[in-house]
Amino acid sequence: MKCPFCTHIESRVIDSRLSRDGNVTRRRRECEECERRFTTYERVEEILPSVVKKDGRRETYDRMKVITGLKKACEKRPIGVETIENIADQVERALQARGEKEIPGAVVGEEVMRHLYDLDKVAYVRFSSVYRSFQDLDEFMSELKDLIQERSGSETKQISRRLRSRAHKGKPTS
Repeated sequence: MKCPFCTHIESRVIDSRLSRDGNVTRRRRECEECERRFTTYERVEEILPSVVKKDGRRETYDRMKVITGLKKACEKRPIGVETIENIADQVERALQARGEKEIPGAVVGEEVMRHLYDLDKVAYVRFSSVYRSFQDLDEFMSELKDLIQERSGSETKQISRRLRSRAHKGKPTS
C-alpha cells in the first residue's frame, strides 16, 4: 500500500478490524520508509449493473448519488447517517440480486422510495417529488392523498383492534 505521506510503496499492517456489519476491513498501517501511520479501508468490489437513464444514456451505478439523494430527502429528519448508509447497502444488494447487467434508473429510484416509505413518510414524499418530477400540484397532492388514506386506514385498524381487545377482556369500550 502506497504511503500517503512519502508515497513509498511498502508498508506493514499493524492492526486489522472488521466493521460492525462485516463488509469493511479497517487496517492501521505503518510506512517502512518514513514510519508514519495511516489507515486504509478495504471493501469487496462488487459488480453492480449499469444504470440506463430515461434518455437512454448508460452510467455505472454510483452509490454516492443514492446517498446524496437520501441525505437531501432526510434533511432535518430524525434519520442518522448510519441508517442512510444501511439503505444504500440494501439498495445495492437488491440490485445485485436481480443479476442483470443493466437496469433502468427507475428501478433504483423505486427501490430507494420503497425503503423511505417504510422509514419516514416525509423523507419519502421529498424523494418522490424530486424523483418522479411531478408536473403540477395535482400530481403531488394525489401522492399525498394516497399516503393519508393508507395512514388513516392503518390507524382505523389499530383502533378497531384495541376496541376488540378491550371487549374480550371485559373492559368498557369508551
